Amino acid sequence: MPDDTTRYTRVYADKDGESHFEDVEVILNSTDYAPPALPLNVSAAVDARRFVFVGGASGWVGDWHPSPKRQFVFILSGVFEVRVSDGEVRCFRPGGVVLLEDTVGRGHFSRVTSEEPALTAMVHLD
Repeated sequence: MPDDTTRYTRVYADKDGESHFEDVEVILNSTDYAPPALPLNVSAAVDARRFVFVGGASGWVGDWHPSPKRQFVFILSGVFEVRVSDGEVRCFRPGGVVLLEDTVGRGHFSRVTSEEPALTAMVHLD
């Protein structure tokens, strides 16, 4: 039985290349992660290659584009608005996590809607 859960948003392309959102729940189990510290709630591991910080100025716009690689995006500051090709729009704020898997097809449209610049940490996956 899991001890806790967390969620992230997945952006993916269907067989026709159209992009969509999906809410994904991640199970966290109590684990002796850093003994002798008390157990922590830990998810299954995800293999990653590298990470980069990516920032965008207030008003930055990324016209329709597929993700250049499969990657997790962790929002550190600012607000990103993301539109997928089925028309749905979501805003991601600090603490938000997005898995970009729309590496083919039309991709997504994104922009920084906050007055302050936005900053993300992007973790490249295999």
